[in-house]
Amino acid sequence: MPLWALLIPIAAAVLLAAALLVPVGVVLAITCLAALMGTVIASVHHAEVVAHRVGEPFGTLVLSLAITIIEVALIVSMMLSNPAGTAALPRDTVFATVMIICNGVVGLCLLVGGLRHREQAFHVEGANTALATLIALTALTLVLPAFTVSAPGPSYTVPQLIFAAVASLVLWSMFVFVQTVRHRDYFLPVDRPDDTRAHAAPPSNRLAATSFLMLIVALVAVVGLAKVLSPRIEAAVNAAGAPRSAIGIAIALLVLLPETWAAARAAQANRLQTSLNLAFGSALASIGLTIPAVAAASVKMGVPLALGLDPKELVLLVMSFLVASITLVSGRTHVMQGVVHLVIFAAFVFFALLP
Repeated sequence: MPLWALLIPIAAAVLLAAALLVPVGVVLAITCLAALMGTVIASVHHAEVVAHRVGEPFGTLVLSLAITIIEVALIVSMMLSNPAGTAALPRDTVFATVMIICNGVVGLCLLVGGLRHREQAFHVEGANTALATLIALTALTLVLPAFTVSAPGPSYTVPQLIFAAVASLVLWSMFVFVQTVRHRDYFLPVDRPDDTRAHAAPPSNRLAATSFLMLIVALVAVVGLAKVLSPRIEAAVNAAGAPRSAIGIAIALLVLLPETWAAARAAQANRLQTSLNLAFGSALASIGLTIPAVAAASVKMGVPLALGLDPKELVLLVMSFLVASITLVSGRTHVMQGVVHLVIFAAFVFFALLP
């Protein structure tokens, strides 16, 4: 294991502890930002070691699940610290996650893979299964609350919220079962299902265990540093005159950096199936775990929760799913499809900052 992969997460954890104990000035903020970027790269390295050891598609679940659990902890802690001002934070963060993954991450992977390999192949069955599950999850949690009439505003009543939380858990759990057990072959790399790392020998159990431990340290440092820097991000958002939803976008961008880097590297190495597994698995885990967690916090603590999307966001969501359905229909991709997704992502960011 390279020395930098061990030292960077440890240094980031030390900086996180320092930032929690002393006021964050300009120098410390810049240092934390640099450590955040370095820890993202280190977390990707450790995730790839673990993924190589356990094999696909289990490997792609490691990074997705770990990041999502920490993201849930971050959102719930912010909700409990400021209930009135964060009622829409789970919605904004989850919606931003879906848009970043379906357009930003997928578009980047298709662009990088298309430029390097002209065309890339993937399993239609696996991609369409993930997309169908994502559409159902998103409709239940982000779309329907804008149209129900039992509760005022874009919110669910308590029974409706409990139903949405249970349905989210059922859909996510069933998808994981299908991905890892029932139809595992749908999510394996095309043309080489038993060799996902170009015939390289898998790491030892000791090395994989060390990487798994360092992955947890790195992810905690990433999200912790993101939380430390979030007041400055919020101040920058307010100074720019952007809406509060931009804070959710900033949080989602920071948290998804490791998976974006890993997915782009996989696409560059002509492993598009791995990229799609990472991308859609992250989106599904984000909704399937975040919504039940924030629903439990809302019901138990009496924290207000606004889930329904605005009309502009609904249009962007429908367009994203329509284009994604067209992209995934043939089992092969090229550079133009990546450009289309990236343009939609640019539109999402632009209209979020200038509504």
